[in-house]
Order: sequence, then structure tokens, then C-alpha cells
Amino acid sequence: MSLENHTFGTDFILLGLFSQNKYSPFFYSLIFIILVVALTGNATLLLLIQSDPHLHTPMYFFISQLSLMDMMYMSVTVPKMLLDQVIGIHNISAPSCGIQLFLHLTLAGAECFLLAAMSYDRYMAICHPLHYPILMNHRVCTLLVILCWFLGSLDGFTLTPVTMNFPFCKSREIQHFYCEVLALLKLSCSDTSLYETVMYLCCVLMLLIPVIVILSSYSLIILTVYRMNLATGHRKAFVTCSSHITVVILFYGAAVYNYMFPPSYHTAEKDIIVSVFYTILTPILNPLIYSVRNKDVTAALKKMLCSKLAFTNFQK
Repeated sequence: MSLENHTFGTDFILLGLFSQNKYSPFFYSLIFIILVVALTGNATLLLLIQSDPHLHTPMYFFISQLSLMDMMYMSVTVPKMLLDQVIGIHNISAPSCGIQLFLHLTLAGAECFLLAAMSYDRYMAICHPLHYPILMNHRVCTLLVILCWFLGSLDGFTLTPVTMNFPFCKSREIQHFYCEVLALLKLSCSDTSLYETVMYLCCVLMLLIPVIVILSSYSLIILTVYRMNLATGHRKAFVTCSSHITVVILFYGAAVYNYMFPPSYHTAEKDIIVSVFYTILTPILNPLIYSVRNKDVTAALKKMLCSKLAFTNFQK
């Protein structure tokens, strides 16, 4: 049998997130609610940042990109999983699986570097406030975001073709709720050890570089804040950075476990649970973290609601 028949002859089967039991409808309903809340929250945050001139700053520009990535990231995997549960068909064609894999890798890689760019932005704002408007102007921020998207797409373009061109002549059942690299490699009947080693080294670089930037940035921020004399300076800097640190720990912690821990630490169930953190939970936490605890965003939201209410009353 040819490679093409091995790989593209039959659809894959996604086993889903939960085992089929009497509690499955409840859990999938909960995920649907999370999906709606996450998409609504991120879309609202994106709209506020674009429409309010007071939020046209580098920090909120990066947050808007994070919201966009999270909306796309969640939309790539979760709607398909929920639809499969409703219609009872869990098949996914090989081309669709490849597209899902590419988008997932691209968005995950882009978000890795974006979080690093956000930490660098906070470092410049707190440690070099006088030079901040010049060093982090709109052109620099745009170039940083373009670089994040480019590096993420590079990850997708590199890993997706190689992964999807392995012969899959074992079971077609993917023990995951989306097409994930390691879950797909388990179905291959060829030796993937060399590829897994190369992929591991790539993931180390993809994660190590942003982590070094983040740790360096926050180490310098903590040192600068410690030297501040004003208590208000301590508090403001801590509130600004603690939100970002929370997102970083959740996202990178899950990614490090999935792609850097040795195989002995992995089981299909653990991998699925860990994937939920950065595929489902992080996208819903981001708008909450960056809006509820942020006075500028809440003020912009109140302003938008008041203007809509005034416009409605005027029409009446």
C-alpha cells in the first residue's frame, strides 16, 4: 500500500474530551458556555481597545492581539469537538486534520512569543518610563507582533507537513479532542524517534527563548519596583504585572509539560487534561484578568454602555 493510501485513505476519529457516560452532556454543556463567554469576552475587549483612544497604547495593543489569538485558538478546536458530540460523528478528514494542526501550531507558537513581547513591554514601561514612548512606538510594536505571527507560522509550516506525511497504518483513533502532533505520531507505523527528537529541540527553543525574555524582564521589574520609595508605585506595578504572570504560568506550564517532559510522564488522559488549560481555560481567563482588574478597561466599557444607552433613549 502506498504512502498516500496509508495517510489519506481514511478519516481520522477524534475520541473527544470526556468518556461517554451520563455526565458527558453536562461537561460538554459547560464547555459550550465557556466557549461563548470566552469569545464574547475577548471580542468585547478587542472592540473596546480599538474604539477607545485612551486604550491606544502599546500594552493594550498587545492585549488586543492576545484576544485575537485566543479567539482563533479556541475556534480551531472547541467548536469541532462540540459539534461532533451533538451529531455523534467524530470523523475528521486528513486535509481538515492537517489544517487544524497547522492553525493550532501557528497560534500556539505566536502566543508564546507574544507573551514574551508583552513582558518586554512591561519592562520598558516600568524600568525605562522616560524612554518608553520612543522605544515602544507604534512601529516597533507592530513589528514585534508581525514577528510573533511569523515565528508561529514558521512552527506550523515546519511541523505540519512532516507530521501529516508519516504513514498512519495503525488505528485511526486519535486519543485527543483535536489533531495534536504527539497524538498523531502514536498512530504512525514508521519510526518517528528522530523526528520527535528534532521536534523536542525545536519546542525547547520555541519555549526557552520566550521564557528567558520573560524571566529576565520580570526579574528587572521586581528589582526596579523594590527600589521604589512610593507604596503606590509598588502597588500599581504589581497589579500590572501579576495579571500577565498568571497567564504566563498557565500557558507555559501546560506547554512545557506537553512538549518538554519525557514520555514516562505522559498518558493520554494527562495530555488531554493539560491541553484543556491552554486551549479552553486560558482564553476565558485572559479577558477576565485584563478587564475586571483594569480600571482603564472598565472605564471604557462603562463609557461605551452609557453612549449606547444614550443613543437608544435618543431614538425613542
